[in-house]
Amino acid sequence: MIEHHLDIPTADGAMNSFVVHPEEGGPFPVVLFYMDAPGKREELHDMARRLAAVGYFVVLPNLYYRESRDFYLAERTEAAMARMFALMDSLDATTTACDTTALLRFVDAQPQADASRIGAVGYCMSGPFVMWAAAANPGRFRGIASIHGAQMATDAPDSPHRMAPKILCECYFACAEIDKWAPPADIEKLQAALQAAGTPHRIEWYPGVEHGFVFPQRGTIYNRPAAERHWERLFSLFRRTLQ
Repeated sequence: MIEHHLDIPTADGAMNSFVVHPEEGGPFPVVLFYMDAPGKREELHDMARRLAAVGYFVVLPNLYYRESRDFYLAERTEAAMARMFALMDSLDATTTACDTTALLRFVDAQPQADASRIGAVGYCMSGPFVMWAAAANPGRFRGIASIHGAQMATDAPDSPHRMAPKILCECYFACAEIDKWAPPADIEKLQAALQAAGTPHRIEWYPGVEHGFVFPQRGTIYNRPAAERHWERLFSLFRRTLQ
């Protein structure tokens, strides 16, 4: 595997990113990996490697680069959690558009990336980000996945569920049964919007698991069988849409 730690220039600064892809057989379809709220860290690098190992050019940016190049939630102390939520609240549809534009420009220029075949995956806070990205760039994305995405249906004009008419690609949503950030009522609104728009999609409930169940370092919240199901679904989605 080939790995790089590099800065991707954006309109707002230098977005430090982790890039990984196989050594041979390229160019490879692209997967943009939008991080969760605890930040870019080795746990996510390992997840990016797992995607890359099956034949993808994976880009994992630090979305907090405007405020911090190295924040990650090492301990769940009151001060650290407050800092995380402040960073999370600094991101929205506008910052996602800026960062996605930079990511697309980057992969367009990489000889080992086949930028005609692009997918995206977002976890927790970035569940909305992949929807905003696909809605703003309908000709670029072939498949997106939101894994226990948070705040998928709100009253805001740019709520993720309102993006459905603009999203042309296949979408997958993995929903934890126990998740205050994505209660059933929100997912019902999301599903209704996707159905009304005719957006190809699958919403799948993961029974008995909590928000964050895919992350191996999340202690008792991690659920290996459910996490492995999510990997199966991701590989299937990207095989259908990108290969």
